[in-house]
Amino acid sequence: MQHTSKLPNVGTTIFTIMGALAKKHRAINLSQGFPDFEMDRKLIDLVTSAMHSGYNQYAPMQGHLGLREAIANKFNILYNSSYHPETEITITAGATQAIFSVILAFIKSGDEVIIFHPAYDCYEPAIELHGGIPISVELEAPSFKVDWNAVKSKLNSRTKMIVVNTPQNPIGTTFSENDMLQLQAITEGTDIIVLSDEVYEHIVFDGKKHQSACLFPDLKSRSFVVASFGKTFHNTGWRTGYCCAPKELMSEFRKVHQFNVFCVNHPTQKALASYISEPDHYLELSQFYQEKRDLFLRLITPSRFKFEPSKGTYFQLLDYSEITQENDVDYARRLTIENKLASIPLSVFYKKDVHPKILRFCFAKKEDTLKRAADILNTI
Repeated sequence: MQHTSKLPNVGTTIFTIMGALAKKHRAINLSQGFPDFEMDRKLIDLVTSAMHSGYNQYAPMQGHLGLREAIANKFNILYNSSYHPETEITITAGATQAIFSVILAFIKSGDEVIIFHPAYDCYEPAIELHGGIPISVELEAPSFKVDWNAVKSKLNSRTKMIVVNTPQNPIGTTFSENDMLQLQAITEGTDIIVLSDEVYEHIVFDGKKHQSACLFPDLKSRSFVVASFGKTFHNTGWRTGYCCAPKELMSEFRKVHQFNVFCVNHPTQKALASYISEPDHYLELSQFYQEKRDLFLRLITPSRFKFEPSKGTYFQLLDYSEITQENDVDYARRLTIENKLASIPLSVFYKKDVHPKILRFCFAKKEDTLKRAADILNTI
């Protein structure tokens, strides 16, 4: 049986490859973005209670209303910005499903979508599957600053969407208020949709504030804000997220959502509705992860790796250019096999065939895990 692949250049993801390699060689796994510590027992008990209380059948397509109301309240608390829980918030099967469904709802053959590279790896395949054309804006190390004039130069009548990610995976940078104002300015008066991936919104360091698209009224009017409970509450396997957008945009999103997954795990939604009603459960997250970042960087100070401290997310880039001139994919593999420490090579997040001497490490780990990883890095 022969067929033409819709994604001919896509193979197994680097996360699967490095995860399997780490398991095979019994390496410390700082490659994939998941914690190795337990989530809050209270949240597990809330899910159990929801199941015992009968929340075991289909949830509403839009999501459990109590959870949508709690999300609306969270936006009021954090950003003094409102989304209507009935018409402007939808619960999704993780942030990736939300991103995929936004693209499916709006991107047609020939539409252009601007992406900032290095970029999280789900954006480009989703665009290509639906006939869209990814347009890359390259961010250069070590600052990874956005050249907004370069972005503006790529806009034309075919530009349908701009995908932004702040705090940004894989590079751990954040958009400033000025970045968001420039994004707002270059899209003002257009029909360009902004897909704002904000799954690490609660993990921003050094006293900085997360600059959500919803803080900028004109930008909010044409933006989807996508978020993740899995990243926030240390339960990535639950695959529960949500997105917010103005009513007119959300109506189109739900046309796709209802035939994509229809609805999301009901008892999990019921539990999360109760859990996020206590703001401390997410307000303290930045400090929690900053302590882990600072510990990791303090521990590896004697090493030959160079770094700029991550500004957000739970990822840290390490520059190995003073150690070897191997390309990053080869070095990541060797580091896993020979030194028993798994990471992710940065080049896989670029559109072009570039190989910066940089690896990405996840520090969402127990203190002991970070200490053992640092001991390895310090001996190289």
